[in-house]
Amino acid sequence: MSKDAWNADPRSLLSVGVGFELAAVDPDSTPGFDGGKKRGEASLALTHQELNDLQERLFAESRMGGVRSVLLVIQAMDTAGKGGIVEHVVGGISPEGLAMHAFKKPTTEELEHDFLWRIRKELPGAGIVGVFDRSHYEDVLIARVHALAPPDEIERRYAQIVDFEGELADSGTTIVKVMLHISEEEQKARLADRLDRVDKQWKYNPGDLVERALWPRYQEAYQVALERTSMADAPWYVVPANHKWYARIAVQQLLLGALRGLAPTWPAVDYDVEAEKKRLAAS
Repeated sequence: MSKDAWNADPRSLLSVGVGFELAAVDPDSTPGFDGGKKRGEASLALTHQELNDLQERLFAESRMGGVRSVLLVIQAMDTAGKGGIVEHVVGGISPEGLAMHAFKKPTTEELEHDFLWRIRKELPGAGIVGVFDRSHYEDVLIARVHALAPPDEIERRYAQIVDFEGELADSGTTIVKVMLHISEEEQKARLADRLDRVDKQWKYNPGDLVERALWPRYQEAYQVALERTSMADAPWYVVPANHKWYARIAVQQLLLGALRGLAPTWPAVDYDVEAEKKRLAAS
């Protein structure tokens, strides 16, 4: 971390632990970062090369038999900035080592299977940084808010998610789960901005107001999901997101922390480098 900008590791500041209360998190805050927008944007650019380097090492490791991967799960209310995270934080990573998937309303085929069926199909392979723009958590968030499944089924899903993510962690996938937390007032301002700007009107969906009317229910659903499914091997991080620049650098640091923890190294090759140099020179 840049010592002149971050005063603490955001992983410790933003993680969901025992006694966590979503309502106590100020969406307008910038935990751990001393600077403002300009310093935040500079930090994003400065750190990007290290993120790329670590991801490339992880990918190279997989070409020589490595099995490790990273999965970034992004959940949020509408307008919270998921697209900006994809574009500004992971968008510069080499496409060869990146896999992104945005989960929409389940198809007829997907509804015929267990809710994790479609998730398993999109999991990142060895050496890959996977990004889920929404995820299996839709099945305990939207499903709870709109009563799309009985309460006992929702309860079963929490436990199933914990077991599923535990299996992923055991198999070599490092999971980083992020909730981008904005205020109701900020969402209103962002929706108004979409209506005011021709270049953003395509992003607006009249259905957003239907979901917005259910704001308290969504906050309750998030609180329960965060409590039930934040585990040591798959922790949740709640990132205040009223300031887009802060949300981006915070998620970048969380992803960077995961990759640093893996400490991927350039793999040893299975051929004689000096001999190959001589062969090349003689060719």
